[in-house]
Amino acid sequence: MTTENEKLKDLRGRIDDIDNRIQDLLMERTQVVEGVRAVKEKEGSEVKIRPAREAEIFFRLMERHSGSFPKREMARIWRELIVATLSFEGPFSAAVYYSEDDPGFWDMARDQYGSFTPMARHTAPRRVVEAVRNGDATVGVVPLPRHDENENWWRHLVDDRPGTPRVIARLPFIGQGNARGAGSEALVICPIEQEQTGRDRSYLAIEAESDIGFNVIEAALSQVGFSPAFNQMWHDPNRPPGWTYLVEVFGFIEPGGQSVTRLKESLGKDVVRIVHIGGYAVPLSDNDLAPNTGGE
Repeated sequence: MTTENEKLKDLRGRIDDIDNRIQDLLMERTQVVEGVRAVKEKEGSEVKIRPAREAEIFFRLMERHSGSFPKREMARIWRELIVATLSFEGPFSAAVYYSEDDPGFWDMARDQYGSFTPMARHTAPRRVVEAVRNGDATVGVVPLPRHDENENWWRHLVDDRPGTPRVIARLPFIGQGNARGAGSEALVICPIEQEQTGRDRSYLAIEAESDIGFNVIEAALSQVGFSPAFNQMWHDPNRPPGWTYLVEVFGFIEPGGQSVTRLKESLGKDVVRIVHIGGYAVPLSDNDLAPNTGGE
């Protein structure tokens, strides 16, 4: 029995030593992050959140991970770690759509942006957009557009003016977990441009003077090398141009790039403008989160 007690004491001592080393690395990582902040301040960069960079971190960690520690829990640790350092670059907060019928958006926002980040509830997606646009919140969490809803909150992003919120992420990124409203999905908005990760989808808003139809849009997208993943239309006869189409596209479309120009040319003169309203890195899949069979 004494031998077993000594062995247990030794193992617990090793755990304490590992915990100390993990903490040392966290403190070292924080110093490096502060160095990044200093460089960004010197360069005049105002961007405090880099969703593409965050996604790339998770893609890399999931690929290299091995052993019996579950990937989902490891990803949760890294979400808290990333969010904890965002406040170094100034106040960070979230505006969240909240409905009594579907309270899961609050849980998804907390999972993505941390247990201690200030969050405010809004009962309409438009109010979330306004909070982000006005600078009352850094990011906003709104419902994923669906065919069976008519609010079309995304129309409030169809604006070329600086400071207009853009789609930057899709939630849940790490899987549903124990969030309420199982099956609910959301988008995150923030006034920054989409960056490429290699595992992306992009959103375009196409304004037209007539009902050009999604078949025409799909054919035009094909001509420039893309295909649609989702589409939705908003029609307001009292607002010229009267037709606005939301198109979610597989892959990354560079904001202001040649693909957008070529798409507009292909769609013809009835299209007034195409606004790139953001995009996201595709969330981690069940395959990403499955245990790796091999190791390094």
